[in-house]
Amino acid sequence: MSTSRPIRVTFLTFYYEAWDALAGVYELMRADARFDVRVVAISRRLTGEAGFDDAAGVSAFFDRLGIEHQVNADLAGLFDGAAPDYIFVNYPWQRNYAPQYRPDALAAVARIAYVPYFSLPLVQEPVDGVNPSSGFEPIAAHLYTQRMHQVASLVFTQDEFTRDAFALTQRGNTHVHFVGSTKLDQLVADYAAATEVAGVAGGGAAGADAAGADAPSKTLLWAPHHSYSSHWLNFGNFVQIHEDMLHWASEHPDWRVILRPHPFLFGTLIDRKVMPAGELESWLNWWNSLPNTSIDVASSSAQVFAQASHILTDGISYLAEWPLATGRSPIFLEHAGHWEFSPLGEVAAATAHKISMIGELDAAIALMGLGFDRVIELAELHAAALPNPGRTAHRIVEVVAADFEAGSDLVDVAAITEIPWELQSNREPLE
Repeated sequence: MSTSRPIRVTFLTFYYEAWDALAGVYELMRADARFDVRVVAISRRLTGEAGFDDAAGVSAFFDRLGIEHQVNADLAGLFDGAAPDYIFVNYPWQRNYAPQYRPDALAAVARIAYVPYFSLPLVQEPVDGVNPSSGFEPIAAHLYTQRMHQVASLVFTQDEFTRDAFALTQRGNTHVHFVGSTKLDQLVADYAAATEVAGVAGGGAAGADAAGADAPSKTLLWAPHHSYSSHWLNFGNFVQIHEDMLHWASEHPDWRVILRPHPFLFGTLIDRKVMPAGELESWLNWWNSLPNTSIDVASSSAQVFAQASHILTDGISYLAEWPLATGRSPIFLEHAGHWEFSPLGEVAAATAHKISMIGELDAAIALMGLGFDRVIELAELHAAALPNPGRTAHRIVEVVAADFEAGSDLVDVAAITEIPWELQSNREPLE
């Protein structure tokens, strides 16, 4: 379908913490005469929160980046009265979207293009989606069977295994493209820029030796995950070790400790009654009172990585992202009974120094100080996770251009009869 007008593309997001999944595509399209690009910041309700916010946080984020945007705009008339041709999203969980921006509403306006908000699928899912004792499936069902996946015109995956899983669905996988990870490409590039500004050498697996030599001294990044139960991932250790970490920080005044909580952590702890609100508030007051501790929820992952010499994480994404960006091994505080790693997750976990309690942290740091980064494992992860480093966003742009030229139709949402993952039994309700 040849046309003289630019392709109208909207980047729609509330999950600005993962804007790096879309940033490279946005920058390329913004500089490409084939595209007319608009950005829309929308309200969100994260897990554990009672209602939707006013989008002030995501709007402020775009302001800091100097990205022109609209807030909670009417998409149907966004382009001087015309609708977009494509709406890019980086987040599939529809319960966190206001109703007017949920998948069916978006698909009625334009072609949805979904780029995953996370870097890599590192964990397997229980076969029945609920009970880990039933065994695990190789590709988690929520990675390809949510409503956003079902009604997207274009889906971009970071690995061939997820692309192949889409073939099992009603629509198949002709609309699914294995392109690599925009998030990881952006992370590696941003980390290199952040370390250059900070005067830190290296970055990425190829620069591991330099990065290890010149990284900031004695700064520990502590990144706890929000999962806490065998019903969902079960990686988080915050409740078990938060007092131990407070003690460790107080006993190591020569160390700077940056707490980087998962965005859902504190809200989920209270909402799910894992910790009393008063206990968490008291702990946070103690943490913030120490001279060598801080909490960073504003910096990008690359920026906070560039401030640290070591990372302690019990979570998932940073277990792969830290070694890919920095070329250094993470310290993995492994929670007994966590859900099984995917094959790619096993590769990522192999790069780490594993500990089971904070009492083992000093020994792990000492071992790394002797140069015991897992060099072979780091190289294997780099090869598996970055098959086409630095080119993922370019590939996405060309797929969109080709799809528009071919004149693809909007998805007929009424024809999709499969029950989406989030509406199956034992899932969280939309409201």
